[in-house]
Amino acid sequence: MGRYRKPDPELLTKTNYITRDGYDKLEKELTYLWKDERPRITKSVSEAAAQGDRSENAEYIYGKKRLREIDWRVRFLTKRLEALKVIYPSVEQEGKVFFGAWVEVENDDGELTQIRIVGPDEIDVYKKWISIDAPMARALIGKQVDEEAWVQTPTGKVCYIVNTISYVEPK
Repeated sequence: MGRYRKPDPELLTKTNYITRDGYDKLEKELTYLWKDERPRITKSVSEAAAQGDRSENAEYIYGKKRLREIDWRVRFLTKRLEALKVIYPSVEQEGKVFFGAWVEVENDDGELTQIRIVGPDEIDVYKKWISIDAPMARALIGKQVDEEAWVQTPTGKVCYIVNTISYVEPK
């Protein structure tokens, strides 16, 4: 696991929706940190402390720092998981864009983009998963195939046409 950055303070006030997969991923991270990584780091810190002078012991200093990072992340995940609400797609959503949808949109230049609307805890730039709180997602909510969605961007308003909507991951 990598290092953790403190999230944007607004994160806790954003939408508390999450997909089942997203929730499971956060739970898995919490379990890993608490049951695997923390005990391993605690053991290495204890061993480093037993070696004597702690002020110049890099392993001890790094280990203590890593423990603080883990403890912060564990507290954050515990609170966040309590606040989240898992949203499951329903039959009534079919044909319209709602939370959890994979949507293919086309801009005025004919460029196609495949996105998924997820909770703020699941954003993934590489997969093109966007937060339901994002302007693009807000513009798409409730739209059907062939409808226009106008999105305010830094360069002005952009029109997107909804090409496809799915609640099953495209292959």
